[in-house]
Amino acid sequence: MRKNMRTFVLASLSAIAMNAFAQDTHFSFSEFSTMSLNPGLAGANSPLQGVVNFRSQWNSVAEPFQTVAASFDARFNENKRRKSGIIAGGINFYNDRAGDVRVTTNNVNLNLAYHLLLDDNNKLGIGIYGGYGQRSLNANGGKWGSQYNGLTYDASVDPGETFANANFGYLDAGAGILYSYGSNGGYMNQNIDRKINAGFAVYHVNRPKYSFINAENERLYMRMSAFVNAEIGIANTRGTIMPGVYYHRQKNAQEIFLGANYKYNLHEGSRHTGFTRPIALYLGLYGRLKDALVGKFMFEYDQFMAGFGYDINISSLNEVSRARGGFELFLRFNAGDGGGFRSKSRI
Repeated sequence: MRKNMRTFVLASLSAIAMNAFAQDTHFSFSEFSTMSLNPGLAGANSPLQGVVNFRSQWNSVAEPFQTVAASFDARFNENKRRKSGIIAGGINFYNDRAGDVRVTTNNVNLNLAYHLLLDDNNKLGIGIYGGYGQRSLNANGGKWGSQYNGLTYDASVDPGETFANANFGYLDAGAGILYSYGSNGGYMNQNIDRKINAGFAVYHVNRPKYSFINAENERLYMRMSAFVNAEIGIANTRGTIMPGVYYHRQKNAQEIFLGANYKYNLHEGSRHTGFTRPIALYLGLYGRLKDALVGKFMFEYDQFMAGFGYDINISSLNEVSRARGGFELFLRFNAGDGGGFRSKSRI
């Protein structure tokens, strides 16, 4: 029975991969895949940063679903004095490959953002993006539901699957708004810094055609994303709590992802001289409701940060996945202290 269930799941996942036009790719390190979270995050918390993400899932069930993403964003007027706002831009690329039919999506976007400095601690930003995507599949590699003969998968059965458009491109666009708060008062060893980001974004506002069979009514659904995350220093300790809540909805598909990271400063970096390099360890636990528990580990040295995360599947699929969801890696370079609150009244 377990073998038959596994075969059926293999066939189902191949079909899902081909038809999963209603869901974008996602990362468990949401806080470190900023361009796919909100275009307004470009330049919001760093003068310059680059991030690379890699995710692989369902290795124990079918051909792995793998996603690679890379982003870079920077401020254009960081060194300008008496500025009233921050102008920033970014570029984001991802490649996603799903299932035995190797449904492959490539997408590259350009971001532009402006952050109005309300005062020394608060800013309000808006960001837009535009880009191009390309999609393709290999139908011959699939295991289709129509090839399940009632007992098992039968490769000799003609699936009857034909595709008029096995490779196509599309234009993409979206926008987002962002509120940021940051304070870094007191001495380093007081650890009373506070940072908050909250945003809302809409992706695929132009609803591009998204069909392998040239179906006119098959278009990429808009994705609405909202989030709140924070960094809260625990006074007079080396610890910082970093909670976060992330919500995505794309037509009938929705995801609620929440949890917290704990940061422990092994070595505090100097804020002004730069002679002392910061070193920190992070542990995190997140949950994707009705889907997975996610454990996270991160290490930070100076301007570099690396992380590893693992999804433990708790959905109904765990009968064949045996709780193994997938793993994720990221590497980040951050050239700055993550601040940027420099009001127009300051020199």
